[in-house]
Amino acid sequence: MKIIARMHNDFDSKFGIPRQSNVVQELKGRIVFEPEYRNEAALRGIEGFDYLWLIWQFSEAVRDKWSPTVRPPILGGNTRVGVFATRSPFRPNAIGLSSVKLEKVELHTPEGPVLHISGADLMNGTPILDIKPYLAYVDSHPEAAQGFRGQGWNRKLQVNFPPELLVKIPPEKQAGLLGVLENDPRPTYQEDAQRIYGMSFGGQEIKFQVSDGILQVVAVEG
Repeated sequence: MKIIARMHNDFDSKFGIPRQSNVVQELKGRIVFEPEYRNEAALRGIEGFDYLWLIWQFSEAVRDKWSPTVRPPILGGNTRVGVFATRSPFRPNAIGLSSVKLEKVELHTPEGPVLHISGADLMNGTPILDIKPYLAYVDSHPEAAQGFRGQGWNRKLQVNFPPELLVKIPPEKQAGLLGVLENDPRPTYQEDAQRIYGMSFGGQEIKFQVSDGILQVVAVEG
């Protein structure tokens, strides 16, 4: 497998990355191709699609051994299910699949052709192995059973982000950050109301506490 491109966004660590693609549509990112694949012809016609499939590598989860069962966060991190019934990064081949919205195609940049996308659940620098168009008439099955994932993610929080701290975040990144915080970036097994969590976003450290369904931002450092 060859790396054709890499994700460029505001997440330099795994903590805080949305658990699925399109959970936080406001998150923006760029797909920058490796030098060998900076060919405009390879993107001819891609602007006609609203969404793309990204096939990528869980580069932080590559390991020699694998387990047939994993503990999905949505089940509280305590119940084991089969790895092939989950989207866990800990699998025999550390491959991820995400649908993202194509916002814009920029062909002429110092980095070659660049795809501007939104709604990604990838870390900055993630290796991308392939890109394919999303086709609603075959890829969308709204009536499909969703197993133990049917209830979706229900840990929405109310976010209190003081204006004097929010102003430290560039305006074009504020909506994405607020969306991430609303969806509770904490591990599911952590409920300590006194704990101060730190999340790296856009080169800054966002520090917050959570109590009674309210996320309180206490500092923005960096």
